[in-house]
Amino acid sequence: MNILVTGCNGQLGNEIQLLEKENPQHCFFNTDVEELDITDQLAVEQFVAQNKIEGIINCAAYTAVDKAESNKELCTSLNTVAPAYLAAAIDKRNGWMIHISTDYVFDGTKHTPYVEDDTPCPNSVYGSTKLAGELGVRKFCKKAMIIRTAWLYSTFGNNFVKTMIRLGKEKEQLGVIFDQIGTPTYARDLAVVIMTAINKGIKPDVYHFSNEGVISWYDFTKAIHRIAGIDTCHVKPLHTTEYPTPASRPAYSVLDKTKLKNAYGIEIPYWEESLAECIKKLV
Repeated sequence: MNILVTGCNGQLGNEIQLLEKENPQHCFFNTDVEELDITDQLAVEQFVAQNKIEGIINCAAYTAVDKAESNKELCTSLNTVAPAYLAAAIDKRNGWMIHISTDYVFDGTKHTPYVEDDTPCPNSVYGSTKLAGELGVRKFCKKAMIIRTAWLYSTFGNNFVKTMIRLGKEKEQLGVIFDQIGTPTYARDLAVVIMTAINKGIKPDVYHFSNEGVISWYDFTKAIHRIAGIDTCHVKPLHTTEYPTPASRPAYSVLDKTKLKNAYGIEIPYWEESLAECIKKLV
């Protein structure tokens, strides 16, 4: 298949590129804004038609959660409008689309893992634009698969794991939020699931994916330092109220992955095992 990958320079896009070598049966068109401006509808339609694209993996997004609060126009353009353009373009060719979404479509007030049928209730510009993006993709592409994920990290780009390793080496003390609960996601594990879905056949629907287990940002940081061999930095727990941010974060955003596991017969790694695998590549 001819497959278009958007946002190829991001964490997930880079992980997908590594897996492309193991899937030579497909022809991948890796693009970022330099190669294809996905906010330009005509450019999207021409690219998809000229390259006979049969499937799209949309990894592109505006993910600066706090900046989104004051940059709603650009956030909406990338997270809501562009995915709809991609969906409409690939649907004309009767193709499929995998669109990456987020746990931020929920407000985090639930106390049990979120399932796909739970009613979305975003409380940030980022979450609202991502939810609108989901709706557009499902409206314009009949073969759309939406995967919501959370707490993404990788050996590529800027992310929480890299930041905590750097700060742990630089500082004697660090304060980290302890009352926000979720599950980290190693971008490589998500990339593997995406490739599995492509090779086993796209099953249009909304799915959740993160690694297995549940943890707070504070506990996550303690694990990062322990695995990275950092023992000179004291990490102390902070309440969310002690660290105010422009955008609200979900207090509880654990995702239930049962639907995806059943659909593709996959086993998802435990978060600490994947974290250790990532840190081994970093340090």
